[in-house]
Order: sequence, then C-alpha cells, then structure tokens
Amino acid sequence: MNGLCSEIAPDVFEPRDDGLWVVKEEVKTFGKRIVFDGGEGDGHGPEGVQGLARVPEDQLDIVVEAAEECPGQCIFLEPIEE
Repeated sequence: MNGLCSEIAPDVFEPRDDGLWVVKEEVKTFGKRIVFDGGEGDGHGPEGVQGLARVPEDQLDIVVEAAEECPGQCIFLEPIEE
C-alpha cells in the first residue's frame, strides 16, 4: 500500500504497523481520540466495514479526494445524520 490517503488527509488517516491505513477521529474535533483499527480497549473502534468514523466538516473535501485517489479503492464514504 502507498499511504496516499494519509498524505492527503493526515488528520483522518494513519498507518498501522502492518502497512495498511486506518481511519481515526481526533480529540481536537470530537473530544476523544478513536482509531478504527479493531484494537481492544479505550481509544479503539472496529476496523473495516464494521467501523464508522465521523469526518470533520472542514476535512470533507480532502477526504473525498483521498477516496478518489486511493489506489486500493478501499475508502467508502457515506453521509450520516447525527
């Protein structure tokens, strides 16, 4: 994998040790840091299609760009209502 998503939107995507990238929610936006990596305990959320991370309003355009540029086509965006 190449990590293009984290180059485009570093506040939303981060690399894992296995060479894949995951979505994250940051404290500065949501009050708590959650990494959707399937890990156990506080600060972790379900990975892959089991997880649903929120994207800050000011990051929407670059996250759409990251999804469009992802060579693995593995970023899926879906509007949600809170």
